[in-house]
Amino acid sequence: MEPFSARSTIMVEWYIVLQQVGCLGRFCKMSNKHQKLPSEDLVEQMKEMAAAEKRWQSQVRDGKVKSISPKQAGYRVQLSNHTLIDVRPSTERKKAWVKNSIWVPLFDTDRGFDPGTLLKKFSNFILGGWWSGLPLMRYNDEFIPTIMKEIPKDANLIVVCQKGIRSLAACEQLYKAGYRNLYWVEGGFAATEEGDLEREGSQPFKLAGGGGVSEFLGWTDEQRVAGSKEGWGYRAVFFGRLVGVVLLADAIFLGAQQLEHVIHYLRNQ
Repeated sequence: MEPFSARSTIMVEWYIVLQQVGCLGRFCKMSNKHQKLPSEDLVEQMKEMAAAEKRWQSQVRDGKVKSISPKQAGYRVQLSNHTLIDVRPSTERKKAWVKNSIWVPLFDTDRGFDPGTLLKKFSNFILGGWWSGLPLMRYNDEFIPTIMKEIPKDANLIVVCQKGIRSLAACEQLYKAGYRNLYWVEGGFAATEEGDLEREGSQPFKLAGGGGVSEFLGWTDEQRVAGSKEGWGYRAVFFGRLVGVVLLADAIFLGAQQLEHVIHYLRNQ
C-alpha cells in the first residue's frame, strides 16, 4: 500500500481550500494532464485533484465502497455492529462529533515552524485560509497504522468527514490496506440533519466545518441556510458583526491618516 505523497497531501489541501471559497467548479471541468509540483502551477494541481475525485467516486460505482446517507449511518451505528470513523481534522472534530465514534484524522493541522512550513502557511492564508479558516494541513502518517491497531479488517466501517471528499480518499487508503466492508457517508456532516446521528459538542454538525472571516460574518453556505430558517434575529447578529468590521476598518484607515499627518508634522519641526 502506497501512502499519500507530500505532493498529494498539498493538493488535497488546495482542493479543500478552493472548494470552500467556491473556486473548484471551473477546475473540475478540466482534463487531467502531466502532474506538476504545487509551486509550479495551481491549475495543473486542480486538474489532478479533479481526476483524483473521479477515481475516488469510482470506488462507489465499482462496489468497493457503499454509499449511505447520514440517517442510514445513524441507524447502522445504533442498531448493528458498524463502527463510525471520523477522519476530520481536530479543528472540525472539536466542534461536533458522533457519540462513541473513533477519531483518526486523515489530515490534521500542520504544526511545524520550519521556514518551508511557515511559507506554506502564509500561502494558505493568502489564498483563502483567511476567509475559510482552514489551516495548513498535513497527511497523518499514522492513519492506517492506527486503524489497523484498533479495528480488525473484517469490521464494518462507516467513514465520514465534513463534506464527503476526505472520507472518500480515506476509503481508498482503507481498501488498499485490506478493509472490504466500507461505507461512505455521502455529503458528510454537512448533509446531516439534527437527529440523524447522536451528536456531542457545541455546534450542529452542519456548522462544524466553518471558520475564518466567513464564519464570523455568517457567510458560509450552512449559515445562510440556517439564517433563512431562524429568521431576522439570527441574521441581525451577523449584520451587527459586519457593521462592526466596517467601522473598525474605517477607524484604522482614519487613524493611519492621522498618524501620517503627525509624522509629517514632526519631520518638519
